[in-house]
Amino acid sequence: MNNISLRRLARRVLFAVVWLALAFALVFGAGLRFNPTPSLPKGIYQIVPGVPERNELVSFCLEGEFAELALERGYLEPGSCPSGLRPLLKRLAGLPGDSVDPYSLPICAVDSHGRPMSPALAPGVVPPGMALVLADHPGSFDSRYFGFIPLESLQRVKPVFLFNPKGN
Repeated sequence: MNNISLRRLARRVLFAVVWLALAFALVFGAGLRFNPTPSLPKGIYQIVPGVPERNELVSFCLEGEFAELALERGYLEPGSCPSGLRPLLKRLAGLPGDSVDPYSLPICAVDSHGRPMSPALAPGVVPPGMALVLADHPGSFDSRYFGFIPLESLQRVKPVFLFNPKGN
């Protein structure tokens, strides 16, 4: 290849990379999130305005020691959260004052790789300013394993397109 064709190829690659980055920024800026996990039906969800209510779907960033655990064990991929991980999508199962009975929830003793999982919930009530987030999938990394989430960190989401709406 001569220098002119190499430069032309380099410009085309650069152009494609810039357009992909711009498209990703626009999609993310529009509040669209992709869920590839079995916690909720796989698909595309969009952040919508409003205060989340019980049983609505929510997005949030996991922080602290449980974000480190999720990173270490590969539960979450890299993403836009301050922890460097991608946001989680779950169902808002409990609000401040709601009773919590962790013994009524399915708890997995080990994750899908056979590593031990320790439950983080104790019987009681959801504390002020906190929320209980769960998923229907018994192996979901949710409040059963990382406890309550600050209510103010939750964003409502609605499904836009589901790949398999009836199953995971």
